[in-house]
Amino acid sequence: MIEIDDITKVYNTTAVVDRVTLTIEPHSICVIVGTSGSGKTTLMRMINKLVEPTSGHIRIDGQDIAGIPAYELRRRIGYAIQGHGLFPHRTVGQNVATVPKLLGWDKRKTADRVDELLSLFQLDPAEFRDRLPHELSGGQQQRVGVARALAAGPNILLMDEPYGALDPVIRAKAQEDLLSIQRRFGTTVVLVTHDMEEAIHLGDVIAVMDKGKLLQCDKPAEIIANPATPFVAELIGTSERPFRLLSLATVADHLEPGTPDGEPIDATASLRDAYAELLWSGRSALPVRRDGQLVGQVTLDALARLARPQ
Repeated sequence: MIEIDDITKVYNTTAVVDRVTLTIEPHSICVIVGTSGSGKTTLMRMINKLVEPTSGHIRIDGQDIAGIPAYELRRRIGYAIQGHGLFPHRTVGQNVATVPKLLGWDKRKTADRVDELLSLFQLDPAEFRDRLPHELSGGQQQRVGVARALAAGPNILLMDEPYGALDPVIRAKAQEDLLSIQRRFGTTVVLVTHDMEEAIHLGDVIAVMDKGKLLQCDKPAEIIANPATPFVAELIGTSERPFRLLSLATVADHLEPGTPDGEPIDATASLRDAYAELLWSGRSALPVRRDGQLVGQVTLDALARLARPQ
């Protein structure tokens, strides 16, 4: 658990982070979102002491990090940044092995961990282990950067705009990789972004900041349905709110009796995907399949009502 208690950071006379209190539960993804200059990156960097707070406390699993040497703390916390930050003169394998080597792992254990992570990120170790970063695509470099951050098995992973430089298709795949890896390892992830779509897709909770203050912290559906301030509502987008809510619910949540003809949609699909398919195909209803069996339908009328601005 990460407990951020009344944290403030002042530069000159300006509070870039202003008395923020926030608890991040273990094994969750907390996305800190806000516009440029909102204080989101400064807040995150205080968790691994890249920035020292002016006042307040941060505790990790009950221990105040003020008493932990910075080098020791950073070896326990993974850190991935936009543009990956790989060492250009080191191979992919050497990059991923950076922290295990600092921790004194033996060569066999380190090599096994490198190959495990490369495989998890769908980078064949035999093909990629000995390549240099400039020989990889942007998406591959980003995956190596995250693998390096996870190499020593940290309980916490900090991510600073990690996908900002990727094109939309690669970015979507990288986000799915993160969700898959986070579920596998149970890592607590703190991710900074200015992209509300990314925050909604990845976050178990979203913390919205503006001008150094924490305006709202809650589950994505709650923030979309009940924004705490006009700024939060603007960040979400009034016209997009119903569609964002559709993306958070599955077809299984809104099943209706009946099994119309046609290609079925899976019960795990989002309502947003179902709505798009109905509009694209011009159909009024889609049969719904779960575990190979037809279990009902989802209708255009029902989804149109949900998508109507309130």
